Amino acid sequence: MNLHNGQLYWPETYTNTGEYPVLEEDISCDVLIVGGGMAGALCAHVLGQEKELDVVLIDRRHPGAGSSSANTGLLQFSSDKMLHELIEQQGEQDAVYFYQLCLQALEDLKKMTSGLSEDPEFREQKSLYYASSPEDTLKLEREYEALKKYDFPVEYLEPQEISSRFPFSKPAAIVTSGDADVNPYKCVQILLKDAAASGVRIFEHTPLIRKTKTVHGFTCESEKGTISARYVIFATGYENDFLAQQLGADLNRSYAIVTEPIPSLKTWYEEWMIWETKRPYLYMRTTKDGRIVAGGLDEDKAEAPLNEGLIEERGERILQKIEEHFPDIAPKISHSWCATFGESHDGLPYIGEHPNRLGEYYCLGFGGNGTVYSMLGATIIKDLITKGFHPASRLFTIARAVSL
Repeated sequence: MNLHNGQLYWPETYTNTGEYPVLEEDISCDVLIVGGGMAGALCAHVLGQEKELDVVLIDRRHPGAGSSSANTGLLQFSSDKMLHELIEQQGEQDAVYFYQLCLQALEDLKKMTSGLSEDPEFREQKSLYYASSPEDTLKLEREYEALKKYDFPVEYLEPQEISSRFPFSKPAAIVTSGDADVNPYKCVQILLKDAAASGVRIFEHTPLIRKTKTVHGFTCESEKGTISARYVIFATGYENDFLAQQLGADLNRSYAIVTEPIPSLKTWYEEWMIWETKRPYLYMRTTKDGRIVAGGLDEDKAEAPLNEGLIEERGERILQKIEEHFPDIAPKISHSWCATFGESHDGLPYIGEHPNRLGEYYCLGFGGNGTVYSMLGATIIKDLITKGFHPASRLFTIARAVSL
């Protein structure tokens, strides 16, 4: 599958990537991680800290070259599905627990990135979530009340409070604390380098061709070598359309741009991340060197288009949206791209052990909050492997999938 097309920004920001061999022999390990994007890198880093585990990671490309290189790096505890909506769907206890887990995952990411050997440009941020129309004001009020009731870090802004901070006004907004942004590509590369330094063996350009269940685990065949593993973790993201169909997930595509550095972002209040209630929604953030990253215009098509003209046209439309919000900054596009993303049937990620294939785990952060879900997944799977239990695993069980 074409996971992205166009001119990506993040790979240009960090070229000191690790060099990993191709698997050309037969090896064995305790845990095999399939996929070297954000989910795989987080699993490798977390499991690599468990000294009793021998961990191997393989990627069919160079690690981080899939969806992670097209990730826009907004990290939020809020889901695309609002808490009050999730309460109606999942029940109060489970919905609130899910949001608490996401907030904790952000804390875990903050702690993890602060201990890496290099700076992945992780920055604590607040998020402005505004009503796109007056009709959405009631929805935001309900969300504010739900978040406030359960002590999530949130405040409500009236129109005049928004316009006093920004050069635009909206009918209402909520502001959440505890969020963050990151350079996703750089983060993946550093996570993997540090995991390798802790003993994780990493192989690039090593696709998984065949997996066979054995008495003691799995035999996983690649082009030039075989891996015998007790456990296998699939952290393959949106790579496998057939898997997405089995799980009842939808694969779509979204567009994003990065601007040239802007001399002054003074009218962008504290560089809060910005998103809206309309679906598909516009989202915007800044970078360490004063650029704007923005995206949206989601489409119900899985594969990123090869048509460069279409990507440029969508990029111009996103640029117009930035200019509508910030008429004083005159941004210019430096990079524009389109990428595949996935959404689960119920808005929750797929994390945990396959119900019919013991020892086979999945860390699939389907949704608009994939990095946070992947951090959560790495923690849950680590506990499932080392302790046999994690209290949150029931929320994300693979067994809830439509077809297995």
